[in-house]
Amino acid sequence: MKKQAPDAIDLLDADHLAVHALFESYRALAAKGAPIHQRRALAEEICMELTIHARLEEELFYPAVRESFVDEELVDEAEDGHGSQREFIAQILTAPAQDELFDARVAVLAEYVERHVRHEREQVFNRVLASRLDLHALARSLTIRKEELRAVAEALREDALASALA
Repeated sequence: MKKQAPDAIDLLDADHLAVHALFESYRALAAKGAPIHQRRALAEEICMELTIHARLEEELFYPAVRESFVDEELVDEAEDGHGSQREFIAQILTAPAQDELFDARVAVLAEYVERHVRHEREQVFNRVLASRLDLHALARSLTIRKEELRAVAEALREDALASALA
């Protein structure tokens, strides 16, 4: 039997799980007192993954969801969460090397992302699954766009830093 390709929700949820694993790795590094350069490198990787994921949702997923069902309030709430997430990311990326609150900033971002993911899974994804949205076509678009964004990761980092200074 041929295995079906992942749909858009599968791809987005895989991102959620990957970021969760990165946060767990960060917690482990912080718990054992790993050097700040190791923790900072992992925190920057987390920030980039979240930035790419948010762009995918904002550019492709949320617009498609808006067209597929009427409850725009749910999509607005999910989309608004990305603004706060961007602020946390900017704080982490611009924190000085000796920032005593660095681990706390990453922990706050992790908690925020966990709440956002729970909302998406319980509210948005369940409604999307019940809609007529072509999730496989959307998955193809998400995959292509994700590759494009990964190719310009440094530019995305600069955008995140610029938003911190704005």
